Amino acid sequence: MKSTLVNLSSEPSTSGLPIEQLYLGCLAQNPRTQRELFNRLYPKMLNLCLKYVKNSAAAEDVLLVAFRKIFDRIEQFKQTGSFEGWIRRIVVNECLMQLEKESQWQKDTGLEKIQLAANQENPDTALHWEDLIKTMELLPAGYRKVFELFVFDGLSHEEIGKELSISQNTSKSQLCRARVLLQRLLQMEPRNN
Repeated sequence: MKSTLVNLSSEPSTSGLPIEQLYLGCLAQNPRTQRELFNRLYPKMLNLCLKYVKNSAAAEDVLLVAFRKIFDRIEQFKQTGSFEGWIRRIVVNECLMQLEKESQWQKDTGLEKIQLAANQENPDTALHWEDLIKTMELLPAGYRKVFELFVFDGLSHEEIGKELSISQNTSKSQLCRARVLLQRLLQMEPRNN
């Protein structure tokens, strides 16, 4: 055990290295480099997890599982894009899998309800096109972009993924979340006729 500590302390410091350069140490399963990567990205990735998983303890658990996958699958990173982007994708996918497991996230929330609301004849509850567009502006940028590309431009999730450099599953999840949030916002917003 002592020799391990001596070996670790005699290694050069990795604290000043950019995230991209930590990849090689992680690929070599260097514990010091893995610890450095974890320590540097933990706050940022935890904030990302908290956007999906609202319970902070569950978000921390998801993040730990994600980092385990990152270190176990480090050789799958092809160095064609950003190392941090690859890590982020794993973290987001892990969050989405957690949401599915907990059934907190409904997959089948259709646009039909929004369209039905838009076509109502009752003037007190009628939804006008302008209301929909104004409400869409309240959506987070990623949700809004995927929603627009899917609904207005008619792109498939595969095409959206290529356009935005995201996976098809990310496109599907962001579309679903955009629909849910849009419905909630439309129900809350008073409409002026």
